[in-house]
Amino acid sequence: MRGLGSRLWDQNDREYIDFAGGIAVNALGHCHPALVKTLTEQGNKLWHVSNWMTNEPTLRLARKMVNATFADRAFFCNSGAEANEAAFKLARRFAKEKYGEGKDQIIAFLQGFHGRTFFTVSVGGQSHYSDGFGPRPGSIQHIPYNDIDALKSLISDKTCAVVMEPLQGEGGVLPADKAFAKAVRELCDQHNALLVMDEVQTGMGRTGSLFAYMQLGIEPDILTTAKALGGGFPIAAMLTKDEIAQVFQPGVHGTTFGGNPLACAVAETAFDLISDPAMLEGVKAREGWYRAELDKINAQFHCFKEVRGQGLLIGAVLTDAFAGKAKSFVDAGIEEGVLVLVAGSNVVRFAPALNLTEEEFKEGMARFTKAVEKVVNA
Repeated sequence: MRGLGSRLWDQNDREYIDFAGGIAVNALGHCHPALVKTLTEQGNKLWHVSNWMTNEPTLRLARKMVNATFADRAFFCNSGAEANEAAFKLARRFAKEKYGEGKDQIIAFLQGFHGRTFFTVSVGGQSHYSDGFGPRPGSIQHIPYNDIDALKSLISDKTCAVVMEPLQGEGGVLPADKAFAKAVRELCDQHNALLVMDEVQTGMGRTGSLFAYMQLGIEPDILTTAKALGGGFPIAAMLTKDEIAQVFQPGVHGTTFGGNPLACAVAETAFDLISDPAMLEGVKAREGWYRAELDKINAQFHCFKEVRGQGLLIGAVLTDAFAGKAKSFVDAGIEEGVLVLVAGSNVVRFAPALNLTEEEFKEGMARFTKAVEKVVNA
């Protein structure tokens, strides 16, 4: 198998247009020359030094990330689940040290997804991922997304954190209302609770800004990101402010491979490319490509109830006639040589490379149109 740009070839050398992006990971496509160059150069210098030493790529990446965001500190690890695990532990620790015992409630949202560790899957609002493993961590409650009244009725001075995605990815590509996000921030402030923003999927240019919170007019207290941060190389980050970060004294939390120079060097190059204003503007333009083409497909086949999302995280919600058949569209796409995703059983998800070319887009959508026709006429 091999890949180049937004094209993939399987072991039989059959070509696919990649609209899945490794589930929003390959933000610069496959084998981007700048990433390959950095990986090769750093691979000949230094790979790993352990977490009791620092290194130049880690410091450079941390500085760039905090300079571009609300944060003062960065903690690097290897996956979105690890970043969220760290964030939830940090929120609990901060509340305990600043306010004492009993302030440990975490409020999260139904259909949310935050990872596969036991803590993160318990905070995630999809029970089929957390059932079957015995007693879950306590003091975690879930409410409907975009429902501010539900949050008002539940949040209290016992709440240590509210955890939300600015746009639910696995939960159906559902954006947060701006008024809802603002109200969440205000309620957190009123009750001395931290706002934890999970940007594992929405971060690093995916929605047309470096991070999606930047389009909501609020700032989180803790932010997590992963997926696209390394452009395909495993790395994740948790960002926060000095006051909160200081409760993680040496030995309180750690990671063996987190912040290694190889991952951070590649991520720094990816960060530089993705944070370029021209790249971010291009994401918004490409969103327009998708919306226009999906509207054309829908005018012909009448299979989408709505197209929602932001930037290049787009969900085509199926009509009642095709309810539960999102995977059928994925399977038909594979047969036609185009890769797409699901976001639940009723949403076809697109998360392509941010630098997808017009030629790749047109070819991929022509193939997807054939896939849709195949499902509709089955």
